Amino acid sequence: MHIVCLDLEGVLVPEIWINVSLKTGIKELMLTTRDEPDYDVLMKKRIKILKQHNLTLKDIQEVIATLSPLEGALEFLDTLRERTQVVILSDTFSEFAAPLMKKLKYPTIFCNSLVVDKNDVIQDYTLRQNDGKKMAVLALASIGFTVLAAGDSYNDLSMIKIAHEGALFRAPAKILEEEPNLPHATTYEEFMGIITKFLQN
Repeated sequence: MHIVCLDLEGVLVPEIWINVSLKTGIKELMLTTRDEPDYDVLMKKRIKILKQHNLTLKDIQEVIATLSPLEGALEFLDTLRERTQVVILSDTFSEFAAPLMKKLKYPTIFCNSLVVDKNDVIQDYTLRQNDGKKMAVLALASIGFTVLAAGDSYNDLSMIKIAHEGALFRAPAKILEEEPNLPHATTYEEFMGIITKFLQN
């Protein structure tokens, strides 16, 4: 059986932290996993910045509530779900993802969670497990699935490289230069073409 594992932000929905940055004017929050390979370093920076600017979880959720799936993403996902099993593997948090999952018709998602104090201030985060995307792909393969994994960032590369097939979607130039052998799509039509070849094998 085939299964497709997709990253969330940058693949199906806009980058949450970039939109928080644009809304608040805090340029330091523009940095994402497309720029910083070390997720722990990135998240500690983000939490520190939020505290410095007195931003709470509710402030971020209000920005997320204004976001919609990327143009064509829902149609792509609907078509894909008609053809095969799909799971979203994301390093975002359940506290962020919920309203976006509603707009995507509730796909299955494996993600992380936040540690929030009584004042709604984000203090830390909890990983579902270390290198959770890679581990999910390995687990799915261990129970008989043939896996295609795709994403756009550094934190997607471990799952992409361990999967039976991997692909990049709208990845930045730096990653494309570093990973020239990975298939790359810039449109959902091209992306579906890559997946179709995978499903035919």
